[in-house]
Amino acid sequence: MSAPTVLVVEDDENLLQALRYSLSKEGYLVKTAQDGEQGLELSLSARPDLVVLDVMLPRMDGFEVCRLVRKESDVPILMLTARDEEIDRVVGLELGADDYVAKPFSMRELLARVKAMLRRSRMSSDSQARETTKLLRAGNLEIDLTGHTVSHQGRLLELRPREFDLLALLVSHPGRAFTREQMLQQLWGYDYIGDTRTVDVHIRWLREKLEEDPSHPRRIVTIRGVGYRFEG
Repeated sequence: MSAPTVLVVEDDENLLQALRYSLSKEGYLVKTAQDGEQGLELSLSARPDLVVLDVMLPRMDGFEVCRLVRKESDVPILMLTARDEEIDRVVGLELGADDYVAKPFSMRELLARVKAMLRRSRMSSDSQARETTKLLRAGNLEIDLTGHTVSHQGRLLELRPREFDLLALLVSHPGRAFTREQMLQQLWGYDYIGDTRTVDVHIRWLREKLEEDPSHPRRIVTIRGVGYRFEG
């Protein structure tokens, strides 16, 4: 099996070289870009297994790169955001990023995130390759696990990859309450460090697409002090 390819899009030369060295030392093939336009081109042409993408980039910022990549590819995207800039993290997630690391970060943490994201992506691909068509149904909701599609009331929904995984997890276990930490560990592949709001953001998106009244959800319900549960 060939080594995974990681594309790093970062305009800070010192940080770029540090990332290249550390990722290469872990056995990854590393490609680099120092501006958004080059990063977008390589994201689509080089077909990397994962993209490490800075928010602040010349020629095209990381948000726009993320948005355009996500239109064409489900490649895992790890965004590098400024410290304490929560809006950067939320916007990145809304545009389709899978995870983020706030600067300054420890290289050990970033490498752990990269490893977990690649493992999760590989497991998902292997699972889909093994499965015959498998459907989950809950009333007027149907999830095709093989085709990676969701229909609600006969209408196909456009879900981000992590939204799909989260919905499939909940629908597979109707009536079971999951903590945010459990969902992060199962879907993101590691223990999230101190911030479980990623789950809340994805739950909000799902409710907006599935619930008649997202402010008073009846299907994906909040279990106070615990997490979330799907009502079959």
